Amino acid sequence: MKLKNVLITVSNIEESKKFYHDLFGLDVILDTDGNIILTEGLVLQDINIWKEALNGDVIMQNNASELYFEETNIENFVDNLKQKYPNIKFVNELTTFNWGQKMVRFYDLDGNLIEVRTPM
Repeated sequence: MKLKNVLITVSNIEESKKFYHDLFGLDVILDTDGNIILTEGLVLQDINIWKEALNGDVIMQNNASELYFEETNIENFVDNLKQKYPNIKFVNELTTFNWGQKMVRFYDLDGNLIEVRTPM
C-alpha cells in the first residue's frame, strides 16, 4: 500500500490554490469541480463537498494535524509569507533551536496548520 495524497478542506479553492503556489511553488496537476490535486500530493477540496461527504460540519483550525515542509532559506520564506499574506496567523514565529534547526508554524487561509523547518 502507498499513501498517495493528503487532503485538506478549504473555503475558497482559487485563493488556496494561489496561496500554496505563491509560498510553496505547488502547481495544479488536476482540477475537477471542487477538488484540486497539487504537486507533492496535496489535495484541496471545497469545504462544502467535505461537509456533504461527512453529512456534518467541518471543524477548522483544530490543531489535530499539520502540513510539514522543509526550506533551506527559511528567513526569505518568512519574509515572503509576511509580505504576500500580512494577516497570516502565526503559532510560532521563526525560532532557532539549540541544535541549529529553524522552524516557523502558522495557519493557512482556512486554519490548516503548517510547519516549515530547515533540513537537518
